[in-house]
Amino acid sequence: MQVIERNVPAVSTANASDDTVLGQAPFDCTVTGVEYVAEAAITGAATNHRTFSVVNKGQAGSGSTTVASLAFDSGSVTAAANNERTITLSGTAASLVLAAGDTLLWRSVAVGTGITDPGGVVRVTISRS
Repeated sequence: MQVIERNVPAVSTANASDDTVLGQAPFDCTVTGVEYVAEAAITGAATNHRTFSVVNKGQAGSGSTTVASLAFDSGSVTAAANNERTITLSGTAASLVLAAGDTLLWRSVAVGTGITDPGGVVRVTISRS
């Protein structure tokens, strides 16, 4: 087991989105967990919200496979400040498989006019295949 950990920047404009490279798979592996530690609390909203996801961009940087995702699309979807929040893994087993050198990307997407993203730390746990 190994953890890829990266600080991700805040997106202080509610209707803006941002992508951040997390790192590359050091060997053929499977993603077994993703956590986000927000620097400030986040409370979802029904219409205008934000979705966080980890995307496998592959070795050429053009991939689009979603590894994990969480939409803050209701008031009951929250993240406490400075506390781990699990990001839901894809239900498709093949989406969790990485080849050595695959690049992982953190995507913070505003939906509608969005909500702000306080930034924080993302941890991706991988296990050798």
